[in-house]
Amino acid sequence: MSQEMFERGLAIRKEVLGADYVETALGAADDFNRDFQNLVTEYCWGAGWGRSALTRRDKSLLNLVMLGALNRSHEFKLHVKGALTNGCSREEIKDTLMQLAIYAGIPAGVEAFRLAREVFAEVDKA
Repeated sequence: MSQEMFERGLAIRKEVLGADYVETALGAADDFNRDFQNLVTEYCWGAGWGRSALTRRDKSLLNLVMLGALNRSHEFKLHVKGALTNGCSREEIKDTLMQLAIYAGIPAGVEAFRLAREVFAEVDKA
């Protein structure tokens, strides 16, 4: 593992998802999943999110479509929060989820809209 890529990924992961969330995830790592957490940080966040041709906003919206299409509800909700952090408006998220529903199917869209509304309600309470 590249320490430089890991450090880049760690910084981006904290900026997008929040330092508390990331520190909790890494702090809860044990002998079984520690290597996986390191892989996620280096590969997804360092090598993927660390690239510069797409903005973080672009990557957030793409992630919402992919995670919604794959029905990964926990990660989807996490990335809705990340999209808001990255400057995506609710209107942009809504249009992204409309695209998801059209191309991945109405059931995926129904679930994505439901989950996004849950996140918006949590954010509005804070």
